[in-house]
Order: sequence, then C-alpha cells, then structure tokens
Amino acid sequence: MDLMNKKIKIEKKLDVTELDGEKVMIDFDSGKYFMIKGSGNDIWDMMEDNMDISTIVENLLKEYDVDREVCQESVISFVNQMKDYGFVSLV
Repeated sequence: MDLMNKKIKIEKKLDVTELDGEKVMIDFDSGKYFMIKGSGNDIWDMMEDNMDISTIVENLLKEYDVDREVCQESVISFVNQMKDYGFVSLV
C-alpha cells in the first residue's frame, strides 16, 4: 500500500483547544486527552483538511529544515498513531 498518496479522513470528532501553542485534544467517549505540540500541530491541521500524506510532507518541508526521509517517517508515524486511536482513517 502506497501510504504517501492516501488522504486522511477524520473519523472521530474531538474537542480541540489551543493552549500555549499546543493542541489539547479531548476524546469524551474514552475520557482521554492528548497534547500535540510542534509540527504535530501542523500535521493535525492539514489532516483536518483531508490532505494526502505526500502533500503534508511537502508542506512541512517548506516550513521546517528537515530531511525528506525523516519527515516522511515522522508524518507516517503520527498518522498511524492517530489511526490506532481510531481518530483517522486512510482513504
């Protein structure tokens, strides 16, 4: 499966609040909360726009001084973590 061309679809509506440059995400169904900071904020924002992973990587490469391979691995890892939590799916 070529993950780079997969679009990300938000599957679970979370309550997301900005707090001191970080996103605090609350899953009221499970009672758990998560904090996202740094580039994770940008990745989440782009995920909400249903971008594909390749576009997210390209946007981050323009914004941050990071190696392409490291960026791809980080984005895929983040997306997979959100997928494991049931927050997103790949379409």
